[in-house]
Amino acid sequence: MFDIGELAGRQDGSGRRYLEFLRVPAMSAGVYALAAGSGDPQTPHGEDELYHVLSGRAVLSAGEREYAVAAGSVCFVPAGMPHRFHTITEDLRVLVLFAPCEEEPAAPAGPDTVRP
Repeated sequence: MFDIGELAGRQDGSGRRYLEFLRVPAMSAGVYALAAGSGDPQTPHGEDELYHVLSGRAVLSAGEREYAVAAGSVCFVPAGMPHRFHTITEDLRVLVLFAPCEEEPAAPAGPDTVRP
């Protein structure tokens, strides 16, 4: 079991945008945070991805479409699709699920893995 508040605190303390907290062959999961006004440097992934916005406001560009997102939004991005958050007007925190697990481990695989 994981507590989002605890994970958010660990992520904030790490100074990194992404905290991976689960990795098994079928999926990996993490918490992603972007500050208001910042950019999103991500590139397309080789895995399907599901975002659940925990807090904040932004726009998600996925392929040719754009979606306004806020707390409670759930977005699916298929493997290989270019996507990124932009126009981040409130600090954004997102629960991220990859299936199957993200191709490259963040560091040593495990429940406490943190990556940039």
